[in-house]
Amino acid sequence: MQDDLNTRFEAACAVAREAGALARQRFLERPRSQQADMKGPQDFLTATDSEVEELIRSRLLALFPQDSFFGEEGGGSFERDVWVVDPIDGTANFARGIPHFAVSIAFLRDERVEIGVVLDVMHDELYTARRGGGATLNGKPIRVSGLANIRQATVEAGWSARLPSEPYLAMVERLKQTGVNVRRGGSGTLGIVYVADGRIDAYCELHINAWDVLAGLLIVEEAGGWTNDFLAGDGLRRGNPVLACTPELVGPVTAATGIGIGKAAA
Repeated sequence: MQDDLNTRFEAACAVAREAGALARQRFLERPRSQQADMKGPQDFLTATDSEVEELIRSRLLALFPQDSFFGEEGGGSFERDVWVVDPIDGTANFARGIPHFAVSIAFLRDERVEIGVVLDVMHDELYTARRGGGATLNGKPIRVSGLANIRQATVEAGWSARLPSEPYLAMVERLKQTGVNVRRGGSGTLGIVYVADGRIDAYCELHINAWDVLAGLLIVEEAGGWTNDFLAGDGLRRGNPVLACTPELVGPVTAATGIGIGKAAA
């Protein structure tokens, strides 16, 4: 059991690096006049998303043909062993020439995340975690900040056009009232792994999809952080609110956001 997970972990790291090299190449050669397609209001799509996803899909399924695969662009199926992939999280940044986007690869067995790999493409930073094995950045262990004073905290609040703006604005206002610094970087995947590395103290979003968060949430947990039970209520297929933070801030951040009140993810 562990041997096959070790093999998958090593493969995920290698495939993320290869996918990241392709995404970086396409970003650097991107014409300044290029216009991205739109999947919906403020929901960008580039040809590179599909190209990178197909690379990841073909590599992983060639190595593990018995596994299923679900990608943001091409969909797929959810079997007992499934890879859940976002080829470029932060597509709007990519499309606008902003070097803040990531490749995210998660492996689930029986709807439990066992492997999480996130590559910050333009900074060449590879975040990884195996369940029970700790979290690393470019091979070195990482931990959440451990910050306990909410008035000194930095929180990233993600936003999506899938929901009206009013609940998001209300959440940001409640966070601001606690004294936190609220930011938004345009990549939920990177926001979450920045919690794992102590660069920020919490990430929250009122609705996000599984491919954006599953790898990062495992990395946060393995870095000593707290996450809400994202997979509850079929979050794998339908998405859910998400909250990841340093354990010391669980009380005030859940109170301000309304996310994650209940048991933590295992």
